[in-house]
Amino acid sequence: MKTILVVEDTELNIDLITQLLEDEYNLLIAKDGAQGVEMAQTKNPDLILMDMALPIMDGYEATRKIRETNKSLPIIGLSSHAMSGDEVKALEAGCNDYLTKPINDKLLFDKLKEYLK
Repeated sequence: MKTILVVEDTELNIDLITQLLEDEYNLLIAKDGAQGVEMAQTKNPDLILMDMALPIMDGYEATRKIRETNKSLPIIGLSSHAMSGDEVKALEAGCNDYLTKPINDKLLFDKLKEYLK
């Protein structure tokens, strides 16, 4: 079973993602960017779902730090900010892809299949 690291600080979003994915994937949860970086380096996930607005270290900085040691790990940025430029900023930080919240279930599953094949 593939492992997904979910870096998310909002309980409601954690619960939603868990309900969507727990039957098909092993899930690890980090509640801030610093913990996400540490878990990315020690737990060897197959993919990361990275909230971009996080406490301690935001998702942009966390993604840049992960990219210093792991260039190939798929990272999908998540944000409730649908402003033009947010997706570009996430991709420039090192995310492979970007989804807006609320999460479109079908789009999320399509992205996971694409990156975890």
